[in-house]
Amino acid sequence: MRGAAPDGRPAPTEPGPPESLADLLGGRRGAADATLPPVAFAVGWLAAGLWGGVTAAVLTAGGLAGWRLRRGDRPRAVLIGLLAVCVAALIALRTGRASDFFLIQLVSNAASALAWLVSIALRWPLLGVVVGAALGQRGRWRRDPALLRAYARGSWIWAATYLLRLAVFVPLWLAGQVLGLVVVRVALTWPLVAAALGVSWWVIRRSLPAGHPGLRHPVPAATAGPGAGEAAGPSSRDGE
Repeated sequence: MRGAAPDGRPAPTEPGPPESLADLLGGRRGAADATLPPVAFAVGWLAAGLWGGVTAAVLTAGGLAGWRLRRGDRPRAVLIGLLAVCVAALIALRTGRASDFFLIQLVSNAASALAWLVSIALRWPLLGVVVGAALGQRGRWRRDPALLRAYARGSWIWAATYLLRLAVFVPLWLAGQVLGLVVVRVALTWPLVAAALGVSWWVIRRSLPAGHPGLRHPVPAATAGPGAGEAAGPSSRDGE
């Protein structure tokens, strides 16, 4: 049980291994949304052609949306997932190519890769933005040089995942390999997200200097102790 702070609010938990990036970013639900509709599309497409595929995908996405709403998930996130499947279905119907059901996925990965790379260049790494928002920190983490550097390094891992997907998806899409796209979509969704979560979490923890209080407690540069901001130095490899 969490204790209570003097003002009555729940006291923050201490940073440590139990609070991983998977806890903060929630990968499994998104993985189900990303993989089940494409699998249903492939089954419907093999059984009844393009219309069968898009019908199966939309029905599956609708079922997932209803299940997630009953679980209390955020309506906006649920509707965005459902809308993405509906748009993908409309694109495939409009072009008449089953492989174009995955076109929105290609565009999304390209945009995501660009966004992550630009965020690193602008010193607003998206990993810090996402985790900082999840922890209610807004932009306070940016005033901690060690956290800023650690989030930038971790963000490179996520940028690489989107570039990897593009490198695999684009040739299959150009060749019209629907089944290949489905297989790759499943293989490069949750397994790749899980790997990115683990590796980026490891990178962040190894990048923070010894004695740093962790993600929940940014240390502003003006108050940082000796070595607190030297995430790139040798001592950073000893910090957990």
